[in-house]
Amino acid sequence: MEKDNFIFGIRAITEAIRSDKQIDRVLMVKGLKGELYMELFELLKLHQVPIQQVPAERIDRVTRKNHQGVVAFMSEITYLNLEEIVQRVFEAGETPLILVLDQITDVRNFGAIARTAECTGVHAIVIPERGAAQINADAMKTSAGALNHIPVCRVKNLHNSVKFLQMSGLQIVAVTEKTQGFYYQADYTSPTALVMGAEDTGISSDIIRIADIHTKIPLLGKVESLNVSVATAVVLYEAIKQRQAAQASS
Repeated sequence: MEKDNFIFGIRAITEAIRSDKQIDRVLMVKGLKGELYMELFELLKLHQVPIQQVPAERIDRVTRKNHQGVVAFMSEITYLNLEEIVQRVFEAGETPLILVLDQITDVRNFGAIARTAECTGVHAIVIPERGAAQINADAMKTSAGALNHIPVCRVKNLHNSVKFLQMSGLQIVAVTEKTQGFYYQADYTSPTALVMGAEDTGISSDIIRIADIHTKIPLLGKVESLNVSVATAVVLYEAIKQRQAAQASS
């Protein structure tokens, strides 16, 4: 049984959405019909809440109470708007540093990344609506409270959001093994969006194609990759080192 904070039943979930409660995702039994179900389904789509259609047994493993075929997992945080954050950073006279996480699904990795991001002054973390780690109690614990402080933006289309960042004047830096340049050769002193991908699949090809800079971390041992939270920390601290050096010399 999952231990996350959840609610169940059509009316309870409907009221939660209408009360602007943050919902991480909804499990819905396949093939549900009826006016109330359709109303809830349309409401979920309107508020861009991820829906997973599953067998009834899947929901029974969460709760045996009268769930009516739907269970909603509540988010531990409030997701923020990416466009508003970028605008606010520029208006404050700061140089944006945005972290984009592509298909990173491990909860503890996400929590560790968020902790480093908060410590390095990242302005926001961007994650996709689907294919991202659930921000639950484990993520909150691993982040050591960082997720209470750093903005997280959950977006419907990660590619489009990266394009938005690019059009807003941020350079897109993709950390990928499929390149020759090393991470310390890139210049992070200008507005930057750093893209990190999952350890097994890497960054999506459509994002790789539009990135302005491709860079990698040198690996000198026999192991072929770093843990993604460690890799993120390596590059973020290079960005901070460069920015602090630039400030000191100005």
